[in-house]
Amino acid sequence: MPDSPIDPYLPQNGNRGYSVERYSLDLEYKVQSNRLSGKAVVHAVATRSITKFALDMGPALTPSKVSVAGMRGVRFTHRGGKLTVTLQRAIDEGASFTATVAYSGNPAPIRSVWGEVGWEELTDGALVASQPNGAASWFPCDDHPSSKAAYTISITADSPYHVVSNGTLTRKYVKSSRTTWVYDQPEPMASYLATVQIGQYEKHRVSDSPVPIDAILPARLRQNFDHDFGRQQQMMETFVESFGPYPFESYSVVVTDDELEIPVEAQTLSIFGANHCDGDREYERLVAHELAHQWFGNSLTIARWSDIWLHEGFACYSEWIWSESSGGPSAHQEATRAHSRLSSLPQDIVLGDPGPEDMFDDRVYKRGALALHALRRTIGNAAFFDLIREWTTTFRHATVATSDFVGLAKQYGSTDEFWESWLEKKRLPRLP
Repeated sequence: MPDSPIDPYLPQNGNRGYSVERYSLDLEYKVQSNRLSGKAVVHAVATRSITKFALDMGPALTPSKVSVAGMRGVRFTHRGGKLTVTLQRAIDEGASFTATVAYSGNPAPIRSVWGEVGWEELTDGALVASQPNGAASWFPCDDHPSSKAAYTISITADSPYHVVSNGTLTRKYVKSSRTTWVYDQPEPMASYLATVQIGQYEKHRVSDSPVPIDAILPARLRQNFDHDFGRQQQMMETFVESFGPYPFESYSVVVTDDELEIPVEAQTLSIFGANHCDGDREYERLVAHELAHQWFGNSLTIARWSDIWLHEGFACYSEWIWSESSGGPSAHQEATRAHSRLSSLPQDIVLGDPGPEDMFDDRVYKRGALALHALRRTIGNAAFFDLIREWTTTFRHATVATSDFVGLAKQYGSTDEFWESWLEKKRLPRLP
C-alpha cells in the first residue's frame, strides 16, 4: 500500500523514509533573466531501509544530475512536483546519507489554493514567500513543517544587489562583477521559512540590545522606516519579557522597493513592502505580528497545518500585547472589539481544524487570539505568562501540536471544557 499523506491539508507535500539534518545550498542567480542555477546537498538519515526516496521540487526547475555519496547507478525522475531518486542498493535504517542535486531554471511561484507561493520576481530583484508549500519553487526539499533542518545558503548575484537569507552572514566575497553571500542557520528550520531576498538595498543597525536588529531596505525609504519601525527595540523588550528569550542570534527586517499585499514571515527575518513603510506608522501591529512569529511559528513550529492557530493566534494576540504595553488599547479592549466583529460573521470554522481552504482565514487568526485572551482571563495574568514562557522554553526549536499546548495549559488551571468550547465548536464562545 502507498504511504498515507503526511498531512491531509497538503497531501502532495512531504516525504517518508528519511529525515533531513541539513541543507547546503550553493546558488547563482541572475536578476535580469530570472535565472537560478546551483547545487543542493541534502544531508539526511534513513528512517527505514530505502531503495527509493523523493524530494519536493517545483516544475520550473530542471535537475541535471543527482548523486548519492558512495553509490553508483543512481537514477532519477522529475514529474508531478517530485524528484524521485532510485538506488541500486538499499540505505539501511539509521544510516546517514548525502544526496546532491544539480539543477537550474527560471524559478516561478507554485500555484495553490492559497494563491502563488514561493520564488517571486520583483521590479528589480526577487523575494521568496513560501508559506505553506512554496519552498520547492527554488530548491529540492522535504517541504513540510514537520521536517526541520539546519541550513547553509550561499547565493551569488550581481554586485549592485544586496542578498539576504536566514541566519548569520558568515562570509561575503566579490569575484569580477558578482558577489557571493554565505548564510548559516544552525537552529532547525522548516522549509517554508527558508528565504532569499534580493534587491538594491542598504543595511543599517537598528539596535544592539536585547537582540541585534538590522534593517535592509532601499535608501529612499530610510526616513519613513526610522519612524514606522522606530519602536522595534521596545517591542523586542516587551516580547522577551512576555515570551522568554528571543530564540535566535539576531533579527532583520527587509523592506522591498515594491509594494506587497501582506508581510512575509521567515526565520530570523521579516519582509515588508514599501507600502508598509509610509511614514504614518499605521502598520505597526503587523511589525509586532511578524516579530512574534520568531517564537510562534519559527522556533515552535506546528507538525500539521490543522494546528495553524498555534502560529497565527499567538502572533495576533502579540499585536494586542504590544498595544497594551505601548500605551494603546488594552488587550481586553482589542479582544472585545474582535469578539464583536467575529460574532457578526459566519460561525462555520472549527479553530482546532479549520480545513485547508480556511486555514489562513482572518477568523482563524482572531479566534485563536481570543482563545488565548480567554485563557488569560480564566487562569490569571501571572499564570498565563508563566505558561507562555514555559511553552517557548520547553519546546524551543521543536515541532509542536495543539495537544502539547493544551496539556501544558491544563497544568495552569484550564479545563477540558474550556478547550472543547474554543477548539472544537463552531459557535464562538463568550469571553470571560
